[in-house]
Amino acid sequence: VADLHEGETVLDLGSGGGIDVLLSARRVGPTGLAYGLDMTDEMLELARRNAAEADVANVEFLQGYIEDVPLPDASVDAVVLEQAWHWVDPELGSREAGRVLSAGGALGSVWNLRDGKTPWVARMTEIMHRSNAEEMMAEGGPDVLAPFGKVETQTFTWSRSMTAAALLEMARSRSFLITAADADRARIEGELSELFATLPELQDGGAIDLPYVTRAFRAVRP
Repeated sequence: VADLHEGETVLDLGSGGGIDVLLSARRVGPTGLAYGLDMTDEMLELARRNAAEADVANVEFLQGYIEDVPLPDASVDAVVLEQAWHWVDPELGSREAGRVLSAGGALGSVWNLRDGKTPWVARMTEIMHRSNAEEMMAEGGPDVLAPFGKVETQTFTWSRSMTAAALLEMARSRSFLITAADADRARIEGELSELFATLPELQDGGAIDLPYVTRAFRAVRP
């Protein structure tokens, strides 16, 4: 979603534990710099710990909000987000990303989503309820506004082999289940288990390929 080069500066918004920041830091090399921005102390502590363990020095983690980045104007060459733009106010987020980007810099965002074209996956999503990101994609994708122009997009497909137990654990990690009432959570988990019981691949501890679609979006600051 962003063509990073040696010596450049990149900002990862909603950087969480910092894994993508470390990958970006390697791409821009020791003369470049990768920033990660997150709003929670817990994630910032985890990110700094991960950077220390990976012995990556050209990173800096900042506390703040995507709509209010604590960096000066035109201070970065690329802004990237993974699974995050759907939480952003599009007007404020676009304006702030455009402010910190230098001219010609790119705003890139990416989402990994279950591929609902497969019937059992569509049923799984129906039981779990669609996420905010899935709702946004169903409505046409992210809104990226001024100062950016045309948004380029690419789609990639891949799959992940998972057992019934792993699929259930994945479902439990979703915010809808985490925040659901106990009775609703039990009902959803029961319906998922019933679905998994109908899939021959998952019997006796077997695994099935869970298909994914990666949607990538890129817009350049004039």
